[in-house]
Amino acid sequence: MPILWRDAMSHALYGPGGFFVAGTGPADHFRTSVHASPAFATALLRLLEQVDSALGHPARLDVVDVGAGRGELLQALVGLAVGVTGEPARSGRSGLIPPRAGSPETLTPTASARSLRTDPSPVAVRPSLAERVRFTAVEYANRPENLPAEINWTAEIPNEINGLLLATEWLDNVPLDVAAHTAEGWRYVLVDPDSGVETIGEPVSPDDLDWLTTWWPSPASPASVDSGPGFGLTWTDATSENEPGFRATPSSDHRRAEIGRSRDAAWANAVRQISRGLAVAVDYGHLREDRPFDGTLAGYRGGRQVPAVPDGSSDVTAHVAMDSVASAGAAVARCAYSLVSQREALRALGADGGRPPLSLAGTDPAGYVRALAAASAVAELTDPAGLGGHWWLRQPVGIGLDAAVAR
Repeated sequence: MPILWRDAMSHALYGPGGFFVAGTGPADHFRTSVHASPAFATALLRLLEQVDSALGHPARLDVVDVGAGRGELLQALVGLAVGVTGEPARSGRSGLIPPRAGSPETLTPTASARSLRTDPSPVAVRPSLAERVRFTAVEYANRPENLPAEINWTAEIPNEINGLLLATEWLDNVPLDVAAHTAEGWRYVLVDPDSGVETIGEPVSPDDLDWLTTWWPSPASPASVDSGPGFGLTWTDATSENEPGFRATPSSDHRRAEIGRSRDAAWANAVRQISRGLAVAVDYGHLREDRPFDGTLAGYRGGRQVPAVPDGSSDVTAHVAMDSVASAGAAVARCAYSLVSQREALRALGADGGRPPLSLAGTDPAGYVRALAAASAVAELTDPAGLGGHWWLRQPVGIGLDAAVAR
């Protein structure tokens, strides 16, 4: 029986046995920045340091990861922030910028205590980042085994966050409705959860029509569409070895839209839970002046793109209307936001992907190989045709924008 796409996605992704709830997790099915390189987590730790400074180095510094998968990003951050020194390793030009000399965060608790014992007139030493940071993963799946004890696990975003909220490729999986522009205006697209076959439903609600009018303008000349069985997308094998999986082929000249109102509400709610700090959403997306004609709804399974069939066997995702989401968050935070590409954001945090000097190969061959590998990984993160094409939405709450996104 055909139902709204939002309901189908909700059940397929987050219902009993849903794609994100059951199994080993999304890392087995698609590659994200978190999985591509540890340089991503290292850059985020630098961002955390900036937020920490903007907050005045509070006694409790929260790091909340929404849509945490199986906790991969937080595990990487724990290893960096609560590791040997509480300060991330840097790799110079081939990775991230060197640490700031004399930073108090480079002191371990042991080193801090030792300095107090040997100094006859000790001054107060700020507790290290490792002592103050609190990690929380937000995910519907059960807590993974062997997750570090430093990471809290919950199904809901906590309130009164004082620090950094991260949402890396979360919003693209927030369920949403799909509409098609017909001769009679915008109407919902219905889908059979078992087969993925689509049909045309009722006219969209007034609230959804308002969103579409504001954020997803209709075409100048509406096209009539077939509202019978088989409406929507057909799927054919990719024609190139460089394009694995499936390719969407429109079966009519209609215009489709993915109604982002549910994502606006989800992001606004996330921002609302922050007392002071910074919310960061990282996702594939688009802006009002460049909406895709046929939408972006797709499925992923086992590292391949597959038809978007909401039966729970694959990921179902759609790119994010980033400007609409940003506007919703700003209305809650009452503070300006920053919207840039991942390439720009990571470079501002010191990840430049530059190759190590060739002279290093002669003096330290093993070090040169490691630096070259690190540079390659950062290059993948900043490639504008791939992960570097992600948008970074940075929404400060109660702190200055410049302090939150300092270069």
